[in-house]
Amino acid sequence: MAADHVEVSKDKVLDALRAVRGPELEGNIVDLGLVSDVFISDAKVYFSITVPAERARELDPLRAAAERVVKDIPGVKGAMVALTADRKAGAPAPRAPAQPAPAKPAQASAGSGRTAGPAPHAHPAPRGPVKAGIPGVGAIIAVASGKGGVGKSTTSANLALALHANGLRVGILDADIYGPSMPRLLKISGRPEQIGGKMIRPMENYGLKVMSMGFLVDEEVAMIWRGPMIQSALLQMLREVAWGELDVLVVDMPPGTGDAQLTMAQQVPLAGAVIVSTPQDLALIDARKGLAMFRKVEVPVLGIVENMSYFIAPDTGARYDIFGHGGARNEAERIGVPFLGEVPLTIAIRETSDAGTPLVALEPDGPVAAVYREIATKVWEQVSAAKADTSREMPSIVFE
Repeated sequence: MAADHVEVSKDKVLDALRAVRGPELEGNIVDLGLVSDVFISDAKVYFSITVPAERARELDPLRAAAERVVKDIPGVKGAMVALTADRKAGAPAPRAPAQPAPAKPAQASAGSGRTAGPAPHAHPAPRGPVKAGIPGVGAIIAVASGKGGVGKSTTSANLALALHANGLRVGILDADIYGPSMPRLLKISGRPEQIGGKMIRPMENYGLKVMSMGFLVDEEVAMIWRGPMIQSALLQMLREVAWGELDVLVVDMPPGTGDAQLTMAQQVPLAGAVIVSTPQDLALIDARKGLAMFRKVEVPVLGIVENMSYFIAPDTGARYDIFGHGGARNEAERIGVPFLGEVPLTIAIRETSDAGTPLVALEPDGPVAAVYREIATKVWEQVSAAKADTSREMPSIVFE
């Protein structure tokens, strides 16, 4: 029987993984309970391995070994394996590092003629661990919403295209694991190619580099994943994709404030987040939750977009505020974040999105494309200003 037609089962995967020894070379990773639920779709295997957080880098060869043995199973077309640090229920939280002893009274530096102490404008040390960036990617922007149905993915696609139209090198990551929509929105089909057995080459269209779970899993497959699997898939789609040199990577987040959002906010150096809402109060209530989450994890909020802001009748040109108007602008002013712009509700946006020909790509000089390009300009100005401020920061000077 041809390899392509050999059925791949969860039991076969687990049997193969029993050949991989545990972190201390005692037992195997399956019997030690380190392997998450195994998900198989289109002969591709997805799972994660739980290890102590502080040993994640050291134990990457364990991940690589597990990936190798699974790829060697007849019929397997590929494997997505990641390390996670999923703390067991009831386990104590990692201890915080010991606080440094109180500073000693200032002493004169030998031969300096001046008093030793912290520099007057020294910046405080980072509060948390440094988040690993993506080689070649200059900035990562999340596009989020507090609820579904507000046009977040359409906004993400057109924002990415507008950034590209403004002269930037742009990629887009579809982080909506449960409902990936970029393959349809950007009219891309097929499977990504692997490079050198590990890295994945992103798909491309309209000048954008694109990665989505929708390229790896059939459209009608129901994704039933828990937190560790979502974290694994997202980090691999970020860090094991050959993005090349990009000025900006736009991440289309799933709606809400769940595992995917926390993974991105806590483990990826986001340059900022764009919140998408519609004008009515109900949508704004949910948008506030997204704003609060990003602020809590210290991700800058670049601003709010009011999507479906108003409707212009194509036959009469009359304007209708179907969902109310100005709610997002008022909310932005209330909480002190930039208001990025109003995107109208038009039949053209709906038709071009369904057809996989986004309006910014189809009518780059049209009035709606101009709105998206203005939003893109405001977003990039903030990101560029923040990067310039960071580059001007002087290092802290410590006297001992």
